Amino acid sequence: MKKVVVFVLGPDRPGIIATISKVLFEQGCNLEDVSQTILQSEFMGIFIVSMKIEGNEDEVLSALQAELEPSGLFVHLKPVEGSAIGEQTISESFIITTVGPDRPGLVAGITDVLARYEVNITNLKAVARGNRDGQNYVMIYEIDIPPATDYHALRTALLGRAQELGLDINLQHREIFEQIHRV
Repeated sequence: MKKVVVFVLGPDRPGIIATISKVLFEQGCNLEDVSQTILQSEFMGIFIVSMKIEGNEDEVLSALQAELEPSGLFVHLKPVEGSAIGEQTISESFIITTVGPDRPGLVAGITDVLARYEVNITNLKAVARGNRDGQNYVMIYEIDIPPATDYHALRTALLGRAQELGLDINLQHREIFEQIHRV
């Protein structure tokens, strides 16, 4: 069974996911993974889809475009390479949270440290919150740390960079974070 990634981007409105999932179903596709978000007024959705019929990527793309482009939504389809399907590496999942005054370079500063230690960012949410006088930038990184990584060196580097950037930072194992933040 062939897998493709479907990307949809454009102005948000109710019913986008309903339309996408209906078209994919009608084209004989199965949704395996979905991630979607809205940033300000822009919708972004990423869908991993398995296709029962080999070679019908063009038909699926055309059907999605016919339904979505009149609403100003951009659609892109990309085949998933065979070697990437189900490929996983062993790692430890952590959550990093940072809070501090909003200014350029905050995401770049933290992600630079993560890249140097070969840490994979699996999810990132970064938003400005507050009023004009007290605007804070809040970032929540979900990361996977490879087992060979020197955790203490990574933590020290993150703390140093956060201090340079004027950020409060917290690094917790995912399981501890989830236990603390359970509702």
